[in-house]
Amino acid sequence: MTSNVYLVDHPLVQHKLTLMRRKDASTNSFRRLLNELAMLMAYEVTRDMPMQEIDIETPLEPMKGKVIDGKKLVLVSILRAGNGFLDGMLTVIPGARVGHIGLYRDPKTLTAVEYYFKMPSEMHERDVVVVDPMLATGNSAVAAVERLKELNPKSIKFVCLLAAPEGIASFQQAHPDVPIYTAAIDRELNDHGYILPGLGDAGDRIFGTK
Repeated sequence: MTSNVYLVDHPLVQHKLTLMRRKDASTNSFRRLLNELAMLMAYEVTRDMPMQEIDIETPLEPMKGKVIDGKKLVLVSILRAGNGFLDGMLTVIPGARVGHIGLYRDPKTLTAVEYYFKMPSEMHERDVVVVDPMLATGNSAVAAVERLKELNPKSIKFVCLLAAPEGIASFQQAHPDVPIYTAAIDRELNDHGYILPGLGDAGDRIFGTK
């Protein structure tokens, strides 16, 4: 592991993550907890956003106040599970722009195959936060960030709930300049590319599908 991996170990984050991991957590509670976790993690991920001072007037007097500098942040969801993470982040950063990358994992090779890509304009002037609940093999995250780098954004961060050591290693080998924010680093991957102990298939649990 390197200093470019940030473990968000706040007690509220860890508490909610444990509740999500339980196999008897309902779709409704899983979705609600993911939304709450995304809001909590958004606080950490945006901690170093650039600021600028502007002149405003309070009801009592003029003053200089601080606001986020530059073009609006872009939240990029890796479909489809990323959308569950996206909702909570948008609650905290409602002015953010949203991009989507559609990737599916080839069941035989476990490599990522792109089927959809839609981003806001002027990406070269924006900071980007890529969201996906799981960093397992790392193939989807690596492919998503590689594609985004073609648009030359100002910065890229990757945010997930769970990461496997294999996924972190793969991601850092491909993108050592992109920080990873995660709520937990689990033990390993199984033969099917699932994180252990993990929480199952995040997309299926968010949307109630199999």
